[in-house]
Amino acid sequence: MESQRHALKAVDEWNCSTGNYSDFLTHMHKAWHYLLHAEFHKAGVDYRYRDPKTGRYVMIDGEPKAWDLERCLRERYANAGDPVRLNAELFVALRNKVEHRYEHNLKIATGGKAQALVVNYEQEMVGHFGIKYSLADRLRFPVSLQALTAEGREQLESAARKLPQPTRDLVAKFEAAIDPDVLESLQYDYRIRLVPMVGSKTDADLAIDFVKLDELTEEERRVMVQAGRKGTVIIRDRQVEVADRAKLRAKQVCGAVEERLPFEFSPFSEHVEMWQRFHVRPPKDSAKPYETDARYCIYSEAFNAYLYTQAWVEKIIREVGTPAKYQDFFGKEPRMKQGVSLPRQVGPPAEEGEQHLQRESA
Repeated sequence: MESQRHALKAVDEWNCSTGNYSDFLTHMHKAWHYLLHAEFHKAGVDYRYRDPKTGRYVMIDGEPKAWDLERCLRERYANAGDPVRLNAELFVALRNKVEHRYEHNLKIATGGKAQALVVNYEQEMVGHFGIKYSLADRLRFPVSLQALTAEGREQLESAARKLPQPTRDLVAKFEAAIDPDVLESLQYDYRIRLVPMVGSKTDADLAIDFVKLDELTEEERRVMVQAGRKGTVIIRDRQVEVADRAKLRAKQVCGAVEERLPFEFSPFSEHVEMWQRFHVRPPKDSAKPYETDARYCIYSEAFNAYLYTQAWVEKIIREVGTPAKYQDFFGKEPRMKQGVSLPRQVGPPAEEGEQHLQRESA
């Protein structure tokens, strides 16, 4: 019941026009924390920390220290790739990071994930303690002006873009190692599309009618998106692929580059020199592996590897995408693919000393 109280407070903070995003994060953190403690208590699981050497409880103010939420999530969802666990872990990280002046922007940018956090909580609560603990009869679908006008949508997108770089990097780095199928899961990011009601209304109709995506045919989805149908329909909005979603290893970057160029591009020579000269990432075995240029590269702790974005592929092609640009940048002629010849130069070739000076100045 204490868990439920915090969940209701969290949703009230979210839905209120003067609500506080930090309070939403805090209350949902407590709601999940107390819920999992209640589950462990019901199942007879000892959820208190013990000293690994003595086996005795770790004490704080005379009381055994209970597991924190992150430990609870690991115990409840053993699969590290579980979308429910990943969604909750993201909000644990955001709770520790959020800055007051950026709360509004962060609330907009994480709306779908916050919705998933609450929906997952509701399913977890009802699944373990029964329908009588459901929040459904006390929560309403909020009245909202978001995205009802083109101007409103533009303001929302602008607010999301104004998030500080460290906060945007936090989400990008967190999601870098997540399987794309999990990123698409409703349990990780709950996104919807609203189609206004058309046609006559009956006494049995509700203002909101929830339709499961899996129960619709392709034709039904097409018709609802284009013209609507009787009843307001809420369906999942397919996530659009963007430049920083798909991450590439160095070998994949070079393969993508070579597909568009007439010469070879090696992950062990050209690629290394380019990320070094553009300060895209720190050296191997750096004590600060996260200090990357997030536009082009992020560090994946799960894989202990650097992953690159499509934007980095495009930058490489802009910088060295022709034989002339390649020679200016690297100070040498490119290794042309089999059957492809280097274009004839106009004028005499640069002397070796001149090539060296060009490379140094670059």
